[in-house]
Parts: sequence; C-alpha cells; structure tokens
Amino acid sequence: MGESVPVRCPDCGHSHVFTASAYPCPCGSAVTAPLVAGAPPTRILRRTWDEEWVTVSCTGCGRRDQWPQPELGCPCGAMLRIPVRPVTFGSGRDAVHAAALYLRGIGFPDVLRSGERPEAGVDLRGPGIVAQVDLGTRPADSRAVECLWLSALTESAVSAFFSLAGYADEARERADTLGVPLFLLDPTGVPRPVNGPAADLGRSHA
Repeated sequence: MGESVPVRCPDCGHSHVFTASAYPCPCGSAVTAPLVAGAPPTRILRRTWDEEWVTVSCTGCGRRDQWPQPELGCPCGAMLRIPVRPVTFGSGRDAVHAAALYLRGIGFPDVLRSGERPEAGVDLRGPGIVAQVDLGTRPADSRAVECLWLSALTESAVSAFFSLAGYADEARERADTLGVPLFLLDPTGVPRPVNGPAADLGRSHA
C-alpha cells in the first residue's frame, strides 16, 4: 500500500486516514499516487471520465501511466476525491504516451505509435483510429487539422488531434466543420476535450 494522509470530510467533519492503493507497473514496481498531505478533499458531485484518472510516475523505471483517481467514501454518504501532486511532462514521448493511454481507455485498445514522422500527420494508429500529437510550442493551425482529417478519411478511420499548445481559432473552426476531435494535453498529462467532436468521441467509445 502507499502513503497515508489524514482526510476530513467537508460535509460532516468526520476525520479519516486514507491510504493510497498500489498498482503494478510493467517493470515490477508498485506505483502509488503521490498524495498531498493537509490538502482538503473535493466532494464528487458529478463524474466525468477525465477526472477519474491521474498520471503517476513509477519510481522504479520512470514510466508514466494513468491510474484511478484516489477516492474515499465517507459514512455520511459523501464521496471524496483525494488531492494528488501533479506530474508534468518530461519529454515529447510522455505526451504521445498520454495520448495513447487516453485512446486505449475510451475503446481503442490496440493503438500504437505509428513510427512515422510528425510531419506525416499521424503519430498514433490503431484499428479504426489515426491520431496526431502536436508537440510544438505554438497553437496548432487549420492545415494540421485538415491533414489529419484527410489521413483518417483515406483509411475510413476516426481521427483525434492532441496538442500541448492548444489551437488557433481557425483550427477550432475547421475541426468543428470537419468533425475532428481536438484534445488539449494539460501539464499533468491529462488529455481534455476542447470541442464537441472530442467530447462525443469519449462518450461514444468509452
């Protein structure tokens, strides 16, 4: 088991001791979420897929994976989300890995890095899915969105675009017109939908 922290329910004031669960890393190490001692928990009122997972780094090999967000059920009926220290990206490889984990989690279990250069428009492929991960420091433009859409159209596949720096206004407009799902990779490694097609992709394949 992982570290333990004191938790006070914001609804009833009851005190708990919460111990983080441990999960197995492929390297053989046990991985636990780094809890924030003393930080107040958040009451869960409505669940969303993005908030169910946290990115945790293995202390044994450095691998970063997404694991269930630590939660605690209070006897008063409140469900509490336990704060976790954020993990930031260390490399472009981490960003591509985070995007792949997200796609696997919503129903594309066989997605893999394609091996093609990012300029080719595709970083990840799987049965029925092609995706690009933009590692640039400038917002993705409409041309990049169109190239991904064409790649997906050629293969009769679903597309998904992930960006570290966000999207230019014309890129968002073009993506909405073409139905390309856009995701923003936030500093903690969590892909967040930024347009309607992205939200629909998560719902329809989860």
